[in-house]
Amino acid sequence: MKEHIFKIFLLTVIVFLPLTAMARVDVHVSIPIPLPPPLIFPAPPIPVVIPETNVYVVPNIQEDIFFYGGWWWRPWQGRWYRSRYHHRGWAYYKGVPSFHRNVPSGWRDNYKNREWKGHRWEYKRVPHKELQRNWRGWEKNRHWEKHNWGIQKSSEKRYPAKKHVDPRYKDKRSRPGYGPDSGHKPSPTPYR
Repeated sequence: MKEHIFKIFLLTVIVFLPLTAMARVDVHVSIPIPLPPPLIFPAPPIPVVIPETNVYVVPNIQEDIFFYGGWWWRPWQGRWYRSRYHHRGWAYYKGVPSFHRNVPSGWRDNYKNREWKGHRWEYKRVPHKELQRNWRGWEKNRHWEKHNWGIQKSSEKRYPAKKHVDPRYKDKRSRPGYGPDSGHKPSPTPYR
């Protein structure tokens, strides 16, 4: 009888031991990350491109809203969210998006003052549908770079251009046609 009980015990151990070893305990603790409140736009936003980037911003609202790489982005309560739509479908994005390091913190002041790094900034407001249709091609073809992002560097100079003077003739008297043998007499200096 002892032998029979031992065999049953051994058989039970052989059958159930592998099953308990295969059993796995998973504990998932899910802390819901709150979503940002919806933004209400009376019409689709009309962003502008930030110079020297392919990042678009919606400047006329208090919240920071960006468009980059086909996604709308927004920070809220220390977290980042993105969506394919400007007004709905926001989802948490872990970390800070890579494009944000190229966005200067004072971009709003630059926008208000129409100035970028000391030059006049004639930004172009890009209608929503035009942006959705063209952003990829503009990025690929360097559209904004070719248009200098609307920065007026060449037409508005802060200082007048300097005249080029041949370094051999910096001193007026050493120029050809000047000197004691040229017959040219310097004009008298008026006294004040």
